[in-house]
Amino acid sequence: MLGLSIGLSACGNPSLAAQDVLQSDRKHQTMTWGVRADIRLFGLLDTKDNQIKGFEIDLAKAITKQILGPNGRARFVQVTSATRMPMLENGDVDAIMATVTKTPERAKMVAFSSTYFNAGQSLLVKKGSSIKNIRDLNAQHGTILGVVGANSVEKALAIAPHAKGLQLTDYAQAMTALKSGQGQALTTDNGILYGLSLQNPGYVVTGGTFVAEPYGIAMAKNQQPLKRAVDRALVTLRRDGEYQRLINKWFHTVKGFDYEEAARQ
Repeated sequence: MLGLSIGLSACGNPSLAAQDVLQSDRKHQTMTWGVRADIRLFGLLDTKDNQIKGFEIDLAKAITKQILGPNGRARFVQVTSATRMPMLENGDVDAIMATVTKTPERAKMVAFSSTYFNAGQSLLVKKGSSIKNIRDLNAQHGTILGVVGANSVEKALAIAPHAKGLQLTDYAQAMTALKSGQGQALTTDNGILYGLSLQNPGYVVTGGTFVAEPYGIAMAKNQQPLKRAVDRALVTLRRDGEYQRLINKWFHTVKGFDYEEAARQ
Protein backbone atom coordinates (compact mmCIF):
# COMPACT_ATOMS: atom_id res chain seq x y z
CA MET A 1 0.00 0.00 0.00
CA LEU A 2 1.16 3.51 -0.68
CA GLY A 3 1.71 5.75 2.26
CA LEU A 4 -0.51 8.74 2.93
CA SER A 5 0.09 11.81 5.02
CA ILE A 6 -2.00 14.94 5.09
CA GLY A 7 -0.63 18.29 6.10
CA LEU A 8 -0.26 21.94 5.40
CA SER A 9 2.96 23.51 4.24
CA ALA A 10 5.36 25.09 6.64
CA CYS A 11 7.83 27.57 5.25
CA GLY A 12 9.16 27.02 1.73
CA ASN A 13 12.58 25.58 0.98
CA PRO A 14 14.27 27.10 -2.08
CA SER A 15 17.01 24.43 -2.00
CA LEU A 16 14.36 21.73 -2.40
CA ALA A 17 12.87 23.55 -5.37
CA ALA A 18 16.28 23.65 -7.08
CA GLN A 19 17.26 19.99 -6.67
CA ASP A 20 16.51 17.09 -9.04
CA VAL A 21 13.16 16.04 -7.60
CA LEU A 22 12.92 12.78 -9.52
CA GLN A 23 16.34 11.66 -8.32
CA SER A 24 15.46 12.55 -4.74
CA ASP A 25 12.09 10.78 -4.94
CA ARG A 26 13.73 7.61 -6.23
CA LYS A 27 16.29 7.76 -3.45
CA HIS A 28 13.65 8.15 -0.74
CA GLN A 29 10.99 6.06 -2.50
CA THR A 30 8.47 8.85 -1.82
CA MET A 31 6.69 11.32 -4.08
CA THR A 32 4.99 14.35 -2.52
CA TRP A 33 1.79 15.55 -4.17
CA GLY A 34 -0.17 18.75 -3.60
CA VAL A 35 -3.86 17.79 -3.70
CA ARG A 36 -7.27 19.24 -2.92
CA ALA A 37 -9.23 17.97 0.07
CA ASP A 38 -12.47 19.90 -0.55
CA ILE A 39 -13.65 18.64 -3.96
CA ARG A 40 -15.85 15.57 -4.11
CA LEU A 41 -14.88 13.06 -6.82
CA PHE A 42 -11.37 14.54 -7.19
CA GLY A 43 -10.04 14.94 -3.65
CA LEU A 44 -12.18 15.11 -0.51
CA LEU A 45 -11.23 14.57 3.13
CA ASP A 46 -13.13 11.65 4.67
CA THR A 47 -13.60 12.69 8.28
CA LYS A 48 -14.27 9.08 9.32
CA ASP A 49 -10.68 7.98 8.72
CA ASN A 50 -8.95 11.34 8.03
CA GLN A 51 -7.97 10.21 4.52
CA ILE A 52 -8.27 12.23 1.30
CA LYS A 53 -10.12 10.23 -1.34
CA GLY A 54 -10.94 10.81 -4.99
CA PHE A 55 -9.96 10.30 -8.62
CA GLU A 56 -6.86 12.50 -8.40
CA ILE A 57 -5.71 10.73 -5.24
CA ASP A 58 -5.97 7.29 -6.84
CA LEU A 59 -4.34 8.52 -10.05
CA ALA A 60 -1.45 10.06 -8.08
CA LYS A 61 -0.92 6.74 -6.28
CA ALA A 62 -0.91 4.87 -9.60
CA ILE A 63 1.57 7.33 -11.16
CA THR A 64 3.82 7.03 -8.10
CA LYS A 65 3.91 3.25 -8.45
CA GLN A 66 4.75 3.57 -12.14
CA ILE A 67 7.64 5.92 -11.42
CA LEU A 68 9.04 4.53 -8.17
CA GLY A 69 7.99 0.90 -8.35
CA PRO A 70 5.68 -1.15 -6.11
CA ASN A 71 7.36 0.05 -2.92
CA GLY A 72 6.97 3.73 -3.80
CA ARG A 73 4.93 5.87 -1.40
CA ALA A 74 2.65 8.77 -2.29
CA ARG A 75 2.61 11.53 0.32
CA PHE A 76 -0.22 14.05 0.08
CA VAL A 77 -0.13 17.68 1.14
CA GLN A 78 -3.36 19.64 1.20
CA VAL A 79 -3.52 22.72 -1.06
CA THR A 80 -6.12 25.25 -2.15
CA SER A 81 -6.59 27.19 -5.39
CA ALA A 82 -4.68 30.09 -3.84
CA THR A 83 -1.81 28.12 -2.24
CA ARG A 84 -1.06 25.38 -4.79
CA MET A 85 1.27 27.33 -7.11
CA PRO A 86 3.26 29.06 -4.32
CA MET A 87 3.76 25.71 -2.58
CA LEU A 88 5.11 24.19 -5.80
CA GLU A 89 7.43 27.16 -6.31
CA ASN A 90 8.69 26.89 -2.73
CA GLY A 91 9.51 23.19 -3.10
CA ASP A 92 6.92 22.10 -0.52
CA VAL A 93 5.55 19.55 -3.02
CA ASP A 94 6.97 17.70 -6.01
CA ALA A 95 3.89 17.98 -8.19
CA ILE A 96 0.39 19.42 -8.04
CA MET A 97 -2.65 17.38 -9.05
CA ALA A 98 -5.45 19.62 -7.83
CA THR A 99 -7.88 20.37 -10.69
CA VAL A 100 -5.32 22.74 -12.22
CA THR A 101 -6.41 23.97 -15.65
CA LYS A 102 -3.65 24.17 -18.24
CA THR A 103 -3.58 27.78 -19.41
CA PRO A 104 -0.95 29.71 -21.43
CA GLU A 105 -0.39 32.01 -18.46
CA ARG A 106 0.27 29.15 -16.04
CA ALA A 107 2.42 27.34 -18.60
CA LYS A 108 4.82 30.27 -18.37
CA MET A 109 5.33 29.52 -14.67
CA VAL A 110 5.14 25.71 -14.45
CA ALA A 111 5.66 22.60 -16.55
CA PHE A 112 2.44 20.72 -17.26
CA SER A 113 1.98 17.03 -17.92
CA SER A 114 -0.22 15.82 -20.74
CA THR A 115 -3.94 16.34 -20.05
CA TYR A 116 -5.37 13.77 -17.62
CA PHE A 117 -8.96 15.09 -17.46
CA ASN A 118 -10.87 17.26 -19.93
CA ALA A 119 -13.17 19.53 -18.00
CA GLY A 120 -15.13 22.58 -19.13
CA GLN A 121 -16.34 25.62 -17.24
CA SER A 122 -20.05 25.58 -16.41
CA LEU A 123 -22.58 26.87 -13.86
CA LEU A 124 -24.19 25.47 -10.72
CA VAL A 125 -27.59 26.94 -9.83
CA LYS A 126 -30.52 26.20 -7.56
CA LYS A 127 -33.13 23.93 -9.11
CA GLY A 128 -35.80 26.06 -10.77
CA SER A 129 -33.49 29.04 -11.19
CA SER A 130 -34.16 31.45 -14.05
CA ILE A 131 -30.43 31.21 -14.83
CA LYS A 132 -30.07 28.58 -17.55
CA ASN A 133 -26.75 29.67 -19.07
CA ILE A 134 -24.05 32.33 -18.95
CA ARG A 135 -26.09 34.64 -21.20
CA ASP A 136 -28.87 34.78 -18.60
CA LEU A 137 -26.41 35.97 -15.96
CA ASN A 138 -25.31 38.73 -18.30
CA ALA A 139 -28.88 39.78 -19.15
CA GLN A 140 -29.98 39.80 -15.50
CA HIS A 141 -26.82 41.54 -14.22
CA GLY A 142 -26.45 38.62 -11.83
CA THR A 143 -23.63 37.80 -9.43
CA ILE A 144 -21.28 34.96 -10.30
CA LEU A 145 -19.58 33.14 -7.44
CA GLY A 146 -16.19 31.45 -7.55
CA VAL A 147 -13.05 30.82 -5.50
CA VAL A 148 -9.84 32.81 -5.18
CA GLY A 149 -7.05 31.51 -7.38
CA ALA A 150 -9.21 29.54 -9.81
CA ASN A 151 -9.65 32.28 -12.49
CA SER A 152 -13.20 31.04 -13.19
CA VAL A 153 -14.96 34.27 -12.26
CA GLU A 154 -12.68 36.33 -14.49
CA LYS A 155 -13.36 34.03 -17.44
CA ALA A 156 -17.11 34.15 -16.84
CA LEU A 157 -17.12 37.95 -16.61
CA ALA A 158 -15.26 38.17 -19.91
CA ILE A 159 -18.28 36.46 -21.48
CA ALA A 160 -20.89 38.14 -19.26
CA PRO A 161 -19.52 41.70 -18.73
CA HIS A 162 -22.78 43.00 -17.24
CA ALA A 163 -22.64 40.48 -14.40
CA LYS A 164 -20.79 40.92 -11.11
CA GLY A 165 -18.26 38.60 -9.50
CA LEU A 166 -17.70 37.46 -5.92
CA GLN A 167 -14.79 35.17 -5.01
CA LEU A 168 -14.65 33.12 -1.82
CA THR A 169 -11.78 31.28 -0.15
CA ASP A 170 -12.96 27.76 -1.01
CA TYR A 171 -15.88 25.86 -2.51
CA ALA A 172 -17.54 25.25 0.85
CA GLN A 173 -17.79 29.01 1.38
CA ALA A 174 -18.88 29.51 -2.24
CA MET A 175 -21.72 26.99 -1.78
CA THR A 176 -22.78 28.75 1.42
CA ALA A 177 -22.85 32.04 -0.48
CA LEU A 178 -24.94 30.47 -3.26
CA LYS A 179 -27.43 29.03 -0.78
CA SER A 180 -27.75 32.36 1.04
CA GLY A 181 -28.50 34.22 -2.19
CA GLN A 182 -25.27 36.21 -2.41
CA GLY A 183 -25.01 35.05 -6.00
CA GLN A 184 -27.19 33.42 -8.63
CA ALA A 185 -24.65 30.90 -9.90
CA LEU A 186 -21.38 29.27 -8.89
CA THR A 187 -18.90 28.81 -11.71
CA THR A 188 -15.92 26.52 -12.09
CA ASP A 189 -15.03 23.36 -13.99
CA ASN A 190 -17.95 21.00 -14.57
CA GLY A 191 -16.06 18.13 -12.94
CA ILE A 192 -16.00 20.06 -9.66
CA LEU A 193 -19.60 21.20 -10.09
CA TYR A 194 -20.80 17.62 -10.56
CA GLY A 195 -19.29 16.77 -7.20
CA LEU A 196 -20.96 19.77 -5.57
CA SER A 197 -24.32 18.80 -7.08
CA LEU A 198 -23.99 15.31 -5.58
CA GLN A 199 -23.32 16.87 -2.18
CA ASN A 200 -26.15 19.40 -2.58
CA PRO A 201 -29.16 17.67 -4.24
CA GLY A 202 -31.12 20.93 -4.59
CA TYR A 203 -28.55 22.32 -7.04
CA VAL A 204 -27.90 21.40 -10.67
CA VAL A 205 -25.24 21.94 -13.32
CA THR A 206 -26.61 23.94 -16.24
CA GLY A 207 -25.69 25.81 -19.41
CA GLY A 208 -23.25 23.36 -20.96
CA THR A 209 -19.57 24.34 -21.04
CA PHE A 210 -18.41 27.75 -22.23
CA VAL A 211 -14.64 27.52 -21.60
CA ALA A 212 -12.39 24.47 -22.10
CA GLU A 213 -10.63 23.50 -18.86
CA PRO A 214 -8.11 20.67 -19.47
CA TYR A 215 -6.45 19.49 -16.24
CA GLY A 216 -2.71 18.87 -16.11
CA ILE A 217 -0.24 17.89 -13.40
CA ALA A 218 1.90 20.93 -12.57
CA MET A 219 5.61 20.64 -11.85
CA ALA A 220 8.42 23.17 -11.55
CA LYS A 221 9.84 24.38 -14.87
CA ASN A 222 13.29 23.04 -14.04
CA GLN A 223 12.03 19.52 -13.29
CA GLN A 224 11.94 18.15 -16.83
CA PRO A 225 13.07 14.62 -15.84
CA LEU A 226 10.07 14.42 -13.48
CA LYS A 227 7.72 15.74 -16.16
CA ARG A 228 8.90 13.12 -18.63
CA ALA A 229 8.47 10.38 -16.03
CA VAL A 230 4.94 11.55 -15.23
CA ASP A 231 3.99 11.67 -18.92
CA ARG A 232 5.35 8.16 -19.46
CA ALA A 233 3.37 6.93 -16.47
CA LEU A 234 0.14 8.44 -17.81
CA VAL A 235 0.69 6.73 -21.18
CA THR A 236 1.20 3.38 -19.46
CA LEU A 237 -1.87 3.78 -17.23
CA ARG A 238 -4.05 4.60 -20.23
CA ARG A 239 -2.66 1.70 -22.23
CA ASP A 240 -3.12 -0.94 -19.51
CA GLY A 241 -6.67 0.16 -18.63
CA GLU A 242 -5.96 1.46 -15.12
CA TYR A 243 -6.83 5.03 -16.08
CA GLN A 244 -10.25 4.01 -17.43
CA ARG A 245 -10.89 1.87 -14.35
CA LEU A 246 -10.35 4.91 -12.12
CA ILE A 247 -12.60 7.08 -14.29
CA ASN A 248 -15.35 4.46 -14.01
CA LYS A 249 -14.81 4.08 -10.26
CA TRP A 250 -15.31 7.75 -9.45
CA PHE A 251 -17.73 9.06 -12.08
CA HIS A 252 -20.16 6.22 -12.78
CA THR A 253 -22.81 7.78 -10.51
CA VAL A 254 -22.63 11.24 -12.10
CA LYS A 255 -25.71 11.97 -14.19
CA GLY A 256 -24.84 13.23 -17.67
CA PHE A 257 -21.10 12.60 -17.28
CA ASP A 258 -19.35 12.35 -20.67
CA TYR A 259 -16.74 9.61 -20.27
CA GLU A 260 -15.25 9.99 -23.73
CA GLU A 261 -14.80 13.74 -23.43
CA ALA A 262 -13.31 13.58 -19.95
CA ALA A 263 -10.77 10.94 -20.95
CA ARG A 264 -9.81 12.53 -24.28
CA GLN A 265 -6.12 13.46 -24.49
